[in-house]
Amino acid sequence: MTSLFELEKTEDVTQLTSLLRDSSSDAVRRRAAEILGEVDADGEPVVDPLVSAAQQDDSDDVRAAAIDALDQRHAVEELVAALTGEEVPTDGAEWARAEALVESLSAERPELRMASANALGRIGNKAATKALVGQLGDPDQRVRARVARALGRVGDPRAVSALREQLDDASVEVRREAADSLGRIGGEEALTALLGLLDDDSGTVRRIAANSLGNFGSAKPLDPLIALLDDDDEAVRRAAVFSLIEILSNAPGQQSHQLRETMVEKLSATDHRSVVDSLVDILEQGTQSHQRRNAAWLLGRVTGESDRERAIEALASLLDDDDGMTAQFAATSVANVGGEAAEDALLDVLDDPEASSDARAKAAFTLGKVGGERARDRLDSLIDRTDDEDVRKRAFSALSKLGGRR
Repeated sequence: MTSLFELEKTEDVTQLTSLLRDSSSDAVRRRAAEILGEVDADGEPVVDPLVSAAQQDDSDDVRAAAIDALDQRHAVEELVAALTGEEVPTDGAEWARAEALVESLSAERPELRMASANALGRIGNKAATKALVGQLGDPDQRVRARVARALGRVGDPRAVSALREQLDDASVEVRREAADSLGRIGGEEALTALLGLLDDDSGTVRRIAANSLGNFGSAKPLDPLIALLDDDDEAVRRAAVFSLIEILSNAPGQQSHQLRETMVEKLSATDHRSVVDSLVDILEQGTQSHQRRNAAWLLGRVTGESDRERAIEALASLLDDDDGMTAQFAATSVANVGGEAAEDALLDVLDDPEASSDARAKAAFTLGKVGGERARDRLDSLIDRTDDEDVRKRAFSALSKLGGRR
């Protein structure tokens, strides 16, 4: 039997809908529903099978997953219409669309309450805040979780106090969604509440809280996030590093310099391999330019002797990056890390026939800061044999710093 992973990869909607309908495994049906919320259906029917599962599946979790999948496909209103027998507007004024859904928040059937909460969150109109807050006491934890999520998507600061109370909910899912929403909304009260979650018994909740702290651009979470680098859960440690990067990205301009100095000082006083590992992961897998730039910058300032080679390898690979600022930060960070490994990596770039002119020029220039006799000899030879004027110019500049031509 083809695995769910393969079906997701190939976006086999026919097989996925078949599993959603016929599999005897709750876990398989739930995962099939989740995937169907994300795949490119290419005209194949996806919404109707999800609407059926949301109404008829025997599992509470599968019905909830189907509702979330419909929300991802911007089709949750079709489930609301199926459950109420009334047309739900999908265009027009936001407040009017929200008003049409608010009444369903108190419906008898929890699936309708979940669907309405999801739809209200996607509409994002603050007119729904009061009704959503009133539903945070719903007896069904699935509903409470989706109401908490919806409030984060609405982004109304008036919901912060109510969301803060949900951080004590018995359900991990509710605590997780409340924490995520507090991070989305922001503000001092939300920040204080999230800091209090960093010792939660659930690693999932600690991870969400740590992730959310990156939204604030404040130095206040620095010490708590650095303390999380000792957490037993690897995902929590990585979330802490991610948030440190986000704090750098979100800090107001007038605070950025001091914040950077403080962060480097505190991280340099620790010996957490997870910091370098997580920064390298951001460089290799990240898609946001601001994250990768800041990760490249920070990596050059917190890498210790034991992690030197891995950090330099990752940084040197960025000299060819499409984002010019990321490439420049990487070159500066290679120089900051320094050592023989830095010289080796830069010489490799210099000799790589597939490297771009910009990458080779940056490598040549940076060798002037970290190179020794090998670099001097190579640069001296390069000046005579390269046809690339920019590379030659940078090589001259680097060579002058190493004592000039022989």
